[in-house]
Amino acid sequence: MSTPTPPSPYNRTNPFKARITENYSLNNEGSAKDTRHIVIHLGSSGIAYVPGDSLGVVPRNFPQAVDELISHLAIDPATLIEQPAGAITFRDLLINQYIINRVSKKFVKALWEKLPEGEKKTQLGEIVNNDEALTDYIFTRDYTDVLIEYPVKLTALEFIPLINKIAPRLYSIASSPKAHPGEVHLTVAVVNYTTHGRAKYGLASGYLGHGQELNQDEVPVYIQPTKHFHMPPSDANIIMVGPGTGIAPFRAFLEERAIEGAKGRNWLFFGDQKRASDFLYEKQLTDLVSSGVLTRLDTAFSRDQAEKIYVQNRMYENAAELWKWLKDGAYFYVCGDAKRMAKDVHQMLIDIAQQQGGLSPEAAREYIEVTLSKTEKRYLKDVY
Repeated sequence: MSTPTPPSPYNRTNPFKARITENYSLNNEGSAKDTRHIVIHLGSSGIAYVPGDSLGVVPRNFPQAVDELISHLAIDPATLIEQPAGAITFRDLLINQYIINRVSKKFVKALWEKLPEGEKKTQLGEIVNNDEALTDYIFTRDYTDVLIEYPVKLTALEFIPLINKIAPRLYSIASSPKAHPGEVHLTVAVVNYTTHGRAKYGLASGYLGHGQELNQDEVPVYIQPTKHFHMPPSDANIIMVGPGTGIAPFRAFLEERAIEGAKGRNWLFFGDQKRASDFLYEKQLTDLVSSGVLTRLDTAFSRDQAEKIYVQNRMYENAAELWKWLKDGAYFYVCGDAKRMAKDVHQMLIDIAQQQGGLSPEAAREYIEVTLSKTEKRYLKDVY
């Protein structure tokens, strides 16, 4: 079993300034994705972690995005803003402390109130006074988008209370500390998109993927210990379902088990869009199969054939063997997208229990959701 993560002086309110030492693409040519392998060096922090933990990262904005916003606010970037730790320029404050890639409702409402009477005020008023319309409006816009549409001048002290502070983002750790002493590895899917004629990045993924120079002690991080997503005893068998960046903790599990010489068997279901361009960590995984650490590797590449095939389809194809592993005491782990993938995998587990175990629909649900999950604690999720 995993030992608990030792306490650290570094936490959400006191992160350690670490450095990114490696940042490279895990996708090959022809991919529609930008998935990065990020290596973060923990320096002299003494920070320790175990597989299953997450890394908290406090992201910051691209300076050019902040400069663009400031130009539309018509505020002097050197304006000093008093903070508990001392005065800081308005520009530095926006880069390091505030979310600027998603506009807030309170900003849109305040801007509407400042607009002079006329067509634009009437137009924005129809949005502001309809909560559903306002929710839709802010979903695709940042502050610059809104100011381009509805130009209004604000002072720095008027603007700051209308925007939201940056909160840390949690990433499943993709490395074993025994395999990579003093490092944390992350598997980051960079979010990038274009709305209203402007290219944008997700705040945290954009920062990690493209917004931080290598070997600078500037990345605020801390360990968020897992409460439940621990590795099982070394002799236990494990089934891991981790499509896309959901592979992250299972890379850590497999590295740990390889170094420990764990006797338990390991079965991984991995999926993504195309085998040629999106088989994350392909060489490492195939090497783990060759060495016997990874007992089984079943893959599902949804865009490689006319009919989309997902990890839950592979589970169904291997239902008899999967059920045998579960009945023999295997632990079942799933990591990744909570909205669709994890729900589909969950339903497939119930279907397999019904089909292979000869259980009624009610008994199958009871076995997966109560016996396996809560009583025996062998069904563990890290979903987001």
